[in-house]
Amino acid sequence: MPLTHLPPDARPREKLLARGPQALADAELLALLLRTGVQGMPVLQLAQSLLDRFGGWAGLLATDTQQLGQVKGLGPAKRAEIAAVLEITRRSLGQRLAEKATLTDVGTVKAYVRLHLGGLGHEVFAALFLDAQLRLIALETLFQGSLTSTTVHPREVVKRALALGAGAVILAHNHPSGHAEPSQADELLTRRLTDALALVDVRVVDHLVVGGNEVVSFAERGLL
Repeated sequence: MPLTHLPPDARPREKLLARGPQALADAELLALLLRTGVQGMPVLQLAQSLLDRFGGWAGLLATDTQQLGQVKGLGPAKRAEIAAVLEITRRSLGQRLAEKATLTDVGTVKAYVRLHLGGLGHEVFAALFLDAQLRLIALETLFQGSLTSTTVHPREVVKRALALGAGAVILAHNHPSGHAEPSQADELLTRRLTDALALVDVRVVDHLVVGGNEVVSFAERGLL
């Protein structure tokens, strides 16, 4: 059932234009992107099922096109539109962090990292390299796989920090299990990296652990 088959006052587009985007429920906003449902499932029901399946907007936006391709009836066009929204969101957050100090906008930093790491099915270690004013230079994935203090090599992190002229870094990695609680191994790794980077005058501002839709900050926990 396409949106045009709904009564005029129930169509998300008309509702948005009349009352503003904040008046729409999450499923209605997503339905605007999808436009049509699939066989046996109207578009609003399809939108709600996607939000339920991936854990709301945060989970959906952190989902890659391969995972979206596993959803029955979600064709290339719909997958491309959702992926485009994800990339627009990433670029918008990245631009914001490049223009002002990250410490003034911790919520944006967490959202940015969650969008990059939250939907991955394997463990990834990344770093946000910052300039002397704590503005974002780049977010780079440095290591992948089962991460331990022996597989994340401090010298490689130091080399990238120096190559990019970074004055500080925010470390980040994900827990594919969905649990964001830092482990003892995470704390040990953070200490090793902090000590190594301190030798070249690069400060570790934070270490963020992403688990599903949750992001835990070492700085907020007093673990740095």
